[in-house]
Amino acid sequence: MLHETPAQLTKERNMKAVRIGSPATVDHLQVVDLADPGQPAAGQIRVRIRASSLNFHDYGVVSGVLPAEAGRIPMADGAGVVEAVGDGVREFKPGDHVVSCFFPLWENGPAPIADFSTTPGDGVDGYAREAVVLPSHYFTHAPAGYSHAEAATLTTAGLTAWRALVVDGQLKAGSTVLVLGTGGVSIFGLQLAKAMGASVIATSSSDGKLAKLRELGADHTINYRENPEWGKQVRQLTGGRGVDHVIEVGGPGTLPQSITACRIGGHIALIGVLTGREGPVPTAHLMARQQRLQGLIVGSRHDQIEMIRALETTGIKPVIDSTFELDKLADAFRHEASGAHFGKICVAI
Repeated sequence: MLHETPAQLTKERNMKAVRIGSPATVDHLQVVDLADPGQPAAGQIRVRIRASSLNFHDYGVVSGVLPAEAGRIPMADGAGVVEAVGDGVREFKPGDHVVSCFFPLWENGPAPIADFSTTPGDGVDGYAREAVVLPSHYFTHAPAGYSHAEAATLTTAGLTAWRALVVDGQLKAGSTVLVLGTGGVSIFGLQLAKAMGASVIATSSSDGKLAKLRELGADHTINYRENPEWGKQVRQLTGGRGVDHVIEVGGPGTLPQSITACRIGGHIALIGVLTGREGPVPTAHLMARQQRLQGLIVGSRHDQIEMIRALETTGIKPVIDSTFELDKLADAFRHEASGAHFGKICVAI
């Protein structure tokens, strides 16, 4: 059933949004006024989007590295308030705080998709807009006590770290985890690992950022610029054994060191390509160490629900670097591209 007055239903609305220009570059992002999406049909909810957050994938889309349709509304992450629900919706009610799903058609089980054709902000329109009307399974409840900005960090970065360590990695207390850099996934990985009783080694090229990682609980930190053979240092820090889990965000440029850093039979979650989309892999070394190298892209709606339950239990809160208004989205991406941020860059809508 709908929860608005007839006057509200008939009132003509507009909403602010951002679209990708042609050609797709950060400088060509366009702030536009669009018609309001209206009211939800059966099985749908209307959500007033209040926040989003930036990810490497989003930057690839708005910069043209990942081709998207001209005029596409970017941003995979969206958090906000349910304003109305359609017939048959039982999971949500007006006033509920919700957060979007990266793969809205992947509800549970093994990954059924190997592309971004259903991902908001890429294959379909995303959340750089004030309101959406979508099927209810495009969202989950946000964690209790989270701001909209905090909730918006979970769709991509939070769930990626959760799947890498908990769903695929089966993280246990007493395990050791290596996280690379200070992006959103790596920081979430650090927080989750510490909350679950693991030890964490973290890398960065900035001593200032390394200090912040130690403040968040990192047991050991390594400046990879000063020590390019950081895989060997990780082995030394673990008594020659190596870590149980690596959150590998770099790709071909860092994978050889991650293989060195990981224990025999350990787990490397390949989630990023910051150093390139392809390159040589020391396959003999990987094979000799009998490691499990697993590619992954975010996770299912069920994974997200379980992660949110864990966040509410542990009290973990995301690390937010800065927040930009929607009409300053291009500036937010420039800040991301600079590499100066520590944690998540958010957008207030």
